[in-house]
Amino acid sequence: MADTKPKPVETLESVTIRFAGDSGDGIQLSGTQFTTATAMSGNDLSTLPDFPAEIRAPAGTLPGVSSFQIHFSSKDILTPGDEPQVLIAMNPAALKAHVKDVVSGGILILNADTFTLQNLEKAGYKSNPLEDGSLADYRVIPVPLSTLTANTLEDTALKRTHIDRCKNFFALGIMYWLYDRPLEPTLDWIQKKFQKMPEISEANSKALHAGYAFGETTELFQSHYHVGKAPIKPGKYRKITGNEATAFGLIAAAHLSGRTLFYGSYPITPASDILHELAKHKNFGVKTFQAEDEIAAVGAAIGASFAGHIGVTGTSGPGVALKSEAIGLAVSTELPLIVLNIQRGGPSTGLPTKTEQADLLQAYGGRNGESPVAILAPATPSDCFHMTIEAVRIALKYMTPVVLLSDGYLANGAEPWKIPDVASLPPLPRLNASEPEGFFPFKRDPETLARLWALPGTPGLEHRIGGLEKADVTGNVSYEPENHERMVHLRAEKIQRIAREIPPTEILGPHQGKLLVVGWGSSYGAIASAVQNLQKQGLEVAAVHVRHLNPFPPDLGRILKNYEQILVPEMNLGQFLLLLRAHYLVPAVGLNKVKGQPFKVSEIENKILQMLGNKETSDGGNKSRAARANA
Repeated sequence: MADTKPKPVETLESVTIRFAGDSGDGIQLSGTQFTTATAMSGNDLSTLPDFPAEIRAPAGTLPGVSSFQIHFSSKDILTPGDEPQVLIAMNPAALKAHVKDVVSGGILILNADTFTLQNLEKAGYKSNPLEDGSLADYRVIPVPLSTLTANTLEDTALKRTHIDRCKNFFALGIMYWLYDRPLEPTLDWIQKKFQKMPEISEANSKALHAGYAFGETTELFQSHYHVGKAPIKPGKYRKITGNEATAFGLIAAAHLSGRTLFYGSYPITPASDILHELAKHKNFGVKTFQAEDEIAAVGAAIGASFAGHIGVTGTSGPGVALKSEAIGLAVSTELPLIVLNIQRGGPSTGLPTKTEQADLLQAYGGRNGESPVAILAPATPSDCFHMTIEAVRIALKYMTPVVLLSDGYLANGAEPWKIPDVASLPPLPRLNASEPEGFFPFKRDPETLARLWALPGTPGLEHRIGGLEKADVTGNVSYEPENHERMVHLRAEKIQRIAREIPPTEILGPHQGKLLVVGWGSSYGAIASAVQNLQKQGLEVAAVHVRHLNPFPPDLGRILKNYEQILVPEMNLGQFLLLLRAHYLVPAVGLNKVKGQPFKVSEIENKILQMLGNKETSDGGNKSRAARANA
């Protein structure tokens, strides 16, 4: 009999939830909608979508499992959480792939309808985990989602296959009730998304309401939970992913510089969303070009730069390999070019949908000859906006290619973003040559060493550029040894002069002490969280995060020498570590992870404790977190 009494509400500080199932189960959609509702509730949040590499893996198999994790809180958070307290698994494969990550005592909400003999065999189960006691460490809540959805929509004219696709909204309704989320944002989205298909719109809305009512009336749940609003600075906020922030940063940079934005790209995971997003904003003067291959994409972007526009190309590691000769051409011609590398697992095709930080050395030296470029790396999804503007600023001011190293974790992850006041954004330079008198194509600014940017069609400024070495100042083709060496040094010195404008490095913690954690890119959240946790325990540990990777911040060497030990976590086998050792001759130690997944806070905490000689380990394991399980 259904419980008609109001159920008690428990207040929690933070929760980590993971949705998992087949790609066809609408897992990413469910996670995205839950994220939107959570943002509307005023919580701080961080997400981790995880996609299968196979486009159409066999349904019910481990390779086809898709997941979406969200960590939301009433306080400031920096990561999507180490282990989920709740797992919503739509089939046995999703359970098998993810149950090992769930905290002991955590909640497992399982679609009981899918635990058939056939699906269990596909997932590699020898017995039914709902019956064999293997899930005794968890609070298991089997829900016949498919049956309940079918019963809810039995009076509709939809086919059975269409009805079954609505089960993710039924599950979403349960989670909205369980964690006190508003239905309205999702109902509004359904109405707009399916306005031309009213039957589908009505069915999804009905399933969402039914799931919410099920959570409220079923005896399976004895209580539900409330996570209060997080303290945030006043302003207008929106949920944003790293790829969205990168696209918006490019649009803002075009506005700030008064130039047209040209984006040439060939579709590649996980960079394609930038092309999709920019293509929506032609009203801002954005020009997008989906090229036939990576080489055509970068060639078109260089042509746009030559014509006086902001030339941008975006890709991942395999695409950068194909673009390398053309990037060298941009170095030789000294044209502003922005190269977005949204890193993924390699080598070759590697792990197309998984994250990695293994293209740093490729950005440094993945071209023939002495071919220096500026290199930047954002730290969070929203930081992609500001670092993209910084990349454009450097490219325009120093007339050089700039590589922006994001990765799959930042690209697809989301967090709240305070929309900045346009007036607060830095103006970008408009340095076009205009006077024919005294003009030479490689005449340089004495401060930046940037050559003049002479736009085609400007009277009296006709000139030639190309891949052959040019004579200093005049730009004539030159094979003179002394001239080549001079030009090589000039191009290298131009990059190094960027360091003059890098702001002082922020230090999280004491400015000298026993141990400093140095990170770059998407490791920021896990590093900062780990260091802050251990500082609260009285440990002498600090952290710095480097966003300018070539050149390095001018104060970085001095900072490194103020600590007894240096730890460098990164998702590769030690590329940043190699550069730090080479530049500063410091005995740094690496913490390296190449699993296609971002760092957990506990992994960094445990390494710090090990280096400090503390025999106790961080509470990163599932069993030690049992007290934290919201069950």
